[in-house]
Amino acid sequence: MEPVNYTTTILVDNTANEVFYAINNVKGWWSEEIQGNTDKLNDEWYYHYEDVHRCKMKIIELIPNKKVVWEVIENFFSFTKDRNEWNGNQLVFEITPVDGKTQLQFTQIGLVTDYECFDICENAWNTYIQKSLYSLITLGVGQPNAKEKPQTENEKNLSSNFTTTFFVNQTPKQVFNAIRNVSAWWQGEVIGNTSKLNDEFTYQMKEHHYSKQKLIELIPNEKVVWMVTESKLNSYNNQTEWTNTKIIFDINEINNKTQVRFTHFGLIPKFECYGSCSWAWEKLIKESLFSLITTGKGTNVFE
Repeated sequence: MEPVNYTTTILVDNTANEVFYAINNVKGWWSEEIQGNTDKLNDEWYYHYEDVHRCKMKIIELIPNKKVVWEVIENFFSFTKDRNEWNGNQLVFEITPVDGKTQLQFTQIGLVTDYECFDICENAWNTYIQKSLYSLITLGVGQPNAKEKPQTENEKNLSSNFTTTFFVNQTPKQVFNAIRNVSAWWQGEVIGNTSKLNDEFTYQMKEHHYSKQKLIELIPNEKVVWMVTESKLNSYNNQTEWTNTKIIFDINEINNKTQVRFTHFGLIPKFECYGSCSWAWEKLIKESLFSLITTGKGTNVFE
């Protein structure tokens, strides 16, 4: 059996021309961050959502009041193993009169259940098409992703730090509890309390790595922040590179999924340990912590 592409349909009292115009007003229903023109044949434009999703679209078919087709010519996801899953997909909007109303059928050709991103993308499109685009057509005002505020100096610095993101079906509370159960997912020896504000704990990985962390921010089901107060990385010339860095877990509910964004604030590319430390965090966060949240048990990622 051939895989089935994602599709969804809405029915409105508006004219085909009004539906066609709304589709092409992509900033009005998808994201205020859209860059480029979105209403003429062969237009190319960019979409991004934080550091989670970026893509470049090209309008390859445009039949007034009947059809709009975009092709994904570049794509990046931060939360899938294949970060280019959408590449080459076509996003098709078909407008048809039905019993005095106008039907809009949206199909993403290539977005199939085999995709790692399918559940997340399906939920997102349901929101954008069924709610935001529907609202733009029927009320004149959509519900697009808001434009991001200009970055502060700290936020600019944050963008160069190591960060990684994943999504799960579990609740923010389940994610919050798993993060604080540090010994269950951070492979090595964890000594001390890890669940309450101002708790301090040490981490030891054989003779290679020692660090001491203090919980300096704890917002239930939303955020966990550790300050690294001591560190000794024996394989590097500067063995205290981690000292005074922050380890941040941001938890957000997005389209019926829970997003976990991990950032090691201060772990930047000029650090001697950046390559191996970013590799280790990627394994620990997206494999061991992910497994703890989704199955109840972390994994041994370094064997």
